[in-house]
Amino acid sequence: MVLHEGRWKIKHNGQHSKPYHSQTAALKDAIDQAHEVHKKGGLSQVLVQREDLQFREERTFGKDPYPPAG
Repeated sequence: MVLHEGRWKIKHNGQHSKPYHSQTAALKDAIDQAHEVHKKGGLSQVLVQREDLQFREERTFGKDPYPPAG
């Protein structure tokens, strides 16, 4: 979830979603979408960007890829 052009949007695979009226609404939708991907066996992560453009939290649904295989 990112602040893009002054509006909260969900960014997925390099594409921005429609703008949301609030950060809370964007976060709810991002989490709902991540749950749907996880239900289908996929891995999803939700990163939340603060207004200062730093990321404040991460949520992982499915097997966490950390530490990476190496």
